[in-house]
Amino acid sequence: MSAILHCDFTREAPAENLAADEALLDHCEDAGGGGVLRFWEPARNFVVVGYANRVATEVDPGFCRSAGLPILRRCSGGGTVVQGPGCLNYALILPISHSPQLESVSSTNQFIMSRIGAAITPLVGTPVEIKGHTDLALGGIKFAGNAQRRRRRCLLFHGVLLLDFDLALIEQSLPMPSHQPDYRANRPHRDFVRNLGLPSAVVKSALRQAWGAQESLVALPEDRIESLTRERYSTDAWNSRF
Repeated sequence: MSAILHCDFTREAPAENLAADEALLDHCEDAGGGGVLRFWEPARNFVVVGYANRVATEVDPGFCRSAGLPILRRCSGGGTVVQGPGCLNYALILPISHSPQLESVSSTNQFIMSRIGAAITPLVGTPVEIKGHTDLALGGIKFAGNAQRRRRRCLLFHGVLLLDFDLALIEQSLPMPSHQPDYRANRPHRDFVRNLGLPSAVVKSALRQAWGAQESLVALPEDRIESLTRERYSTDAWNSRF
């Protein structure tokens, strides 16, 4: 297995942070080498739709405009999320050769979420559940959603963990999703999501240990982050494409 480096890297603008995940994936794909475990924690609230989500269906644009919430689009699939202070984002960029379990979408989901769940279980004192396709939950209540984007040689698997977020903002910003996992059972947002109530430093330490990410990533693909932010993640053509 190749070594995994870690970085704790948050840009001021949400669009820059989304661009950074894809830039790290591009760098891994083009340059080769080992994987990266990145953490970032947003300083402001915003909405992120999945790559193929329709904004008009999955978001309440009127509320978001009135509340000053940007609506952005990420490069990976999955559903729409609201995030801001109290959320911990992580991104794993891995060569597919890192493990045979990374060869398919479904086995990648199971491999990565099982390891993350095992790392968090001792912190909360109860087993973390893998629910739906890419949710992590406690007692059937979701605290993390995840998604992936694959290239030929490398993949990006990223997600957001609710630690101490304003959960009421989710119900204000998002209607019921057009697609939902069976375990949700039509529950409204207020009954379906929860915070972990853990310090971010504790969670980050557990995940670094789980992935053996002991050494820091020194150089970031700054030019690629800037170009992706400028040409994609900060443009209406990208964010409102559906």
